[in-house]
Amino acid sequence: MTHMFIFGLGYTGKQIAEAMRADGWQVDATGSAGNIDFADSSAVEAALADASYVLSSVPPADGSDPVLDQYGAALGGRWLGYLSSTGVYGDAGGAWVDEGSPIGGGRRTARARCDAGWLEAGARVFRLPGIYGPDRSAFERVKSGKAHRIDMPGQVFSRVHVGDIASGVIAGLDAPGGAYNLSDDLPTSQNAVIEEACRLLGCAPPPLVTMDQADLSPMARGFYAENRRVANGKAKRVLGWRPQYPDYRAGLRAIVEERR
Repeated sequence: MTHMFIFGLGYTGKQIAEAMRADGWQVDATGSAGNIDFADSSAVEAALADASYVLSSVPPADGSDPVLDQYGAALGGRWLGYLSSTGVYGDAGGAWVDEGSPIGGGRRTARARCDAGWLEAGARVFRLPGIYGPDRSAFERVKSGKAHRIDMPGQVFSRVHVGDIASGVIAGLDAPGGAYNLSDDLPTSQNAVIEEACRLLGCAPPPLVTMDQADLSPMARGFYAENRRVANGKAKRVLGWRPQYPDYRAGLRAIVEERR
């Protein structure tokens, strides 16, 4: 039985683990839904000794990478994967970015350092844009009254369905180390996503407001401070990966259909 160890079994990690277990893999993990305590070094190292594949979805903490800091010496000789963020590219003014674009110039400087550290270790670094999927999508924001349509012409974002992250990681199991953008094919405004969610729910979209009227948190304001389109051509060429949900319409429609 092939054995994967996942650091950080959260929303995305669980989707990956479920897909791999369905293919007959043994999966051990730390995190809220995992079976091993990250702080229990004996248990972690024992599990790592049996694992040929290691994936981390643990974000930076205090400016560095907790997994590399604590367990980096035990990771050698294995397939390594890391779930990073396309936030490492910073603001591109709406232009396209790919894996050859510079990183580290935006607000995600700690993430960029961790990204670089995993690349140096030989990992497959999967750079992810906005993640959505069942129970974590525009539908929840609309239903809770927290959805916004903000008047920012030309502002676009890329996104990816959590199921496509899982298929991308699995496609990367035979791939060389390096960075891979896993994003859908259609960068678009957040307004368009909210409008489509409202259409599918059969309700009116929220009014168009200014950034100040939206009263967003500092984190959300940071999200809107960057504008870029994420290219996924390398993942398609090298991994042979194709998103099952190539745009937000397909992804949202699939969530609705799953609930029926």
